Amino acid sequence: MPTVSVIVPCRNERAHLEAFCTSLRAQQLPEGWTMEVLVADGHSDDGSRAWLEDHAQRFGLRVIDNPQRIVSSGLNRALAVSRGEVIVRMDVHTTYATDYIAQCLAALQASGADNVGGPWRAQGEGELSSAIAAAFQSRWLAGGARSRQLDYTGWVDTVYLGCWPRATFERFGDFDETLVRNQDDEHNLRITRGGGRIWQSAAIRCAYRPRNSLGALWRQYQQYGYWKPFVIRKHRGAASWRHWVPAALVWGLVGSLPAAWLGAAWVGALVPGLYLAAVWVAALCIAARSRWAHLPWLLLVIPTYHLSYGLGFLLGAFDAWGRGRPRASMGRLSR
Repeated sequence: MPTVSVIVPCRNERAHLEAFCTSLRAQQLPEGWTMEVLVADGHSDDGSRAWLEDHAQRFGLRVIDNPQRIVSSGLNRALAVSRGEVIVRMDVHTTYATDYIAQCLAALQASGADNVGGPWRAQGEGELSSAIAAAFQSRWLAGGARSRQLDYTGWVDTVYLGCWPRATFERFGDFDETLVRNQDDEHNLRITRGGGRIWQSAAIRCAYRPRNSLGALWRQYQQYGYWKPFVIRKHRGAASWRHWVPAALVWGLVGSLPAAWLGAAWVGALVPGLYLAAVWVAALCIAARSRWAHLPWLLLVIPTYHLSYGLGFLLGAFDAWGRGRPRASMGRLSR
């Protein structure tokens, strides 16, 4: 029977393992297919590894070691020992519809694409996490990215997670282990620049759990911003305006400080004032579409998204083109 290999990077996800594995066990595969699950544990120190080993037989898992501890190396370790004709990536921070894998296989067959996936849907728990999810889904944060348009089906540049025929990795290579973040975007960029195609299907449904504190959100998006310039440097200019705007915002805010210090108060207040007004407008629009109880949180969540990504991008640009190497503090996954 044909086999689909599910590859799962994991580090310190103990709180989410039960829900993830329950979601995984509920998968309804098409007739004639079988599934193997490979979880690459990055030396977790929160009890995740022990829990996985204790429940491996119950959930049909195989736990493998990921000594480098980051997502890209974990994916590659799992990929190297997988047997399936089709590879599906899953993350522990996400739960899946019972037909998730079946819809991936159907989209792969119907489209003939080199990678398929569904839209990136966020679902929070609690007021702050729900506000983070609401902002995450909004055009004010996503900038119109199709990967966050829940009803979009069609050709795209990148998708959340992914499902590939094995031949895709033979043609375009594995994940770049020099990248702590953005390894999926970089791999998708290699596919599209190499003549491959990526398809998004709205029928492929899952729910991602965002971070549940402003500090964790800041660290996550600072890393996303930081590692983007290394992708740009590798592929010589592969970035959309969505990646530059937060960096320009941070630069503008920092640049307004000398004007205020020199006595030109109106000049120094121009950029911060315009941005504050934009945050209020965005927060009101998002709260109107989600819940008005989110509004106080959104006034903090939106700047956290923008400023952390922008600052990370500027630091990454300095290190990528100035120092020529990443800094050690950005080399560990944030939680």
